[in-house]
Amino acid sequence: MPQLNVRGISADQINAISKPMIGELALICECGSDNFTLDCIQTVSVFEGQRVDTYPFVEIAWFERGTAIRDRVAQAVTQHIHSIGVKEVEIAFKVYREDGYYINGRRCDSL
Repeated sequence: MPQLNVRGISADQINAISKPMIGELALICECGSDNFTLDCIQTVSVFEGQRVDTYPFVEIAWFERGTAIRDRVAQAVTQHIHSIGVKEVEIAFKVYREDGYYINGRRCDSL
């Protein structure tokens, strides 16, 4: 269920690394690659009345897997993004609780 929302990096760039990156993340998280979603969010950034390039940012929404796994995921995502020539990227994790996440109307903690 990890959801990666990417902004400030083109869809073509993310597409180029999507398969190996998600494959590596699946190994780290010990789940299937089909558990991941990867979305490229198109945004318009503004600073001081001008349009500016959007800073490369990845938000990973997931159920917490612990600091060691989180660190490995952040490092893997960073390395893959650096491999396409993006020099700086920030990553933030948004943690869902299983009792507050529903699939087809059922709480994940009851599945």
